[in-house]
Amino acid sequence: MTPFGSNPFGDDSRSGRPGLIRSFADLTSERFDRGRPVVTLFSGGLDSSYLLHRLAKAGFTDIHAVSVDLGAGEDPDDLRLVTDRLSVRLHVVDGRELFADEYVRPAIAAQAVYLDTHPVSSSLSRPLIAKLAMDIAVGLGAWGVLHTANRSQNTLRRLNGALGLLGYQGHYGSPYDLDPVDRDQKARELEEIGLFHMSKRVASIDANLWCREFESGVLDDPEEHTVPEHLYRWSVREDGVPDETLEIGFAEGVPVSVDGTRLPMHLLVGTLNRRAGAHGIGRYSGLEHLPGGQKVLELREMPAAALLLKTYRHLETATLDAETIREKMHIEQIWVREALEGRWFGELRQASQSFVDSCAARVTGTVRWRLRPGSAETQSIVAASPRYVRSREDWERESIRADGSYGL
Repeated sequence: MTPFGSNPFGDDSRSGRPGLIRSFADLTSERFDRGRPVVTLFSGGLDSSYLLHRLAKAGFTDIHAVSVDLGAGEDPDDLRLVTDRLSVRLHVVDGRELFADEYVRPAIAAQAVYLDTHPVSSSLSRPLIAKLAMDIAVGLGAWGVLHTANRSQNTLRRLNGALGLLGYQGHYGSPYDLDPVDRDQKARELEEIGLFHMSKRVASIDANLWCREFESGVLDDPEEHTVPEHLYRWSVREDGVPDETLEIGFAEGVPVSVDGTRLPMHLLVGTLNRRAGAHGIGRYSGLEHLPGGQKVLELREMPAAALLLKTYRHLETATLDAETIREKMHIEQIWVREALEGRWFGELRQASQSFVDSCAARVTGTVRWRLRPGSAETQSIVAASPRYVRSREDWERESIRADGSYGL
């Protein structure tokens, strides 16, 4: 397991042992055999495409670009446009079900919301992406796994942290860590090799079935940020969509149905993204901290998350003792902190998950929502083992009778 000390980004990549790659200067022929495989994380965006370009330009001849499909809806042909141009081998891995079942599900039960502003997303996807890329790298005998996070992106410590805690023995990291390249230069160099569409990227977009997130570019400044409307896909309110009701069912803490129809979780999330999003529900903005304490702006659309997190809390409140919920709310922020800081595979996040899962075992029932433009209101909360009363007067009579102090 890679040791972590005072440096939040891990080992010094300039040591003789496997460690972090932190700049393009680290990628020298003296350190690495350029004919040996290297794995990169690849989204098809500006940063990851430029990394492939730099590796090819530096003479690396066995480059493997790993794209993990987490339900963002990206077209593999668009990815191949880049990898074919650069003579890079593309690996597309379908991680949708695994992501929904093993990463999103625990986040719903943990009510994973950052400081009451926005549900977390990349904190969930990065550990899975890192694990899948590591598995491919080990299978290929690659010398390392590279990604493209920079110092102003929390993804840097999440990917590095995941690979470290997983005990990956190869080199890993981002050359942008100590060697940033501005967006205009990246786009210009990619245009020179025929990838003209890269110059149209006005912001950095990270997407999966749980979230579409926007940052950087035209969205750098918290004091002036308007998301170009064309970036939104799920939460665009459709004209003429009537008010509607929608019922979500949970079984032992897991979302299992919409309007009584049982669905695998990844399809259930997609269904809610469409139906809630058509009413303009699920847009978030918030400032998230960097390792030094400074804050950066992130904006996102998450219609399914908006409903699933609230549904879970209603059913949890209906089935758990109030003191248990109060303690769980404290544990939730520990869970969120550990995920945010890149310690998904760490023992404290896993211990927190055990407490969360013990509470989730009682969370079974349904919540019916009334969806209107920009809002959702509950119409029914039904728990399998409820603690709520359905008639206050009946409860008062029973309470007095149980007290035994007075006759009726």
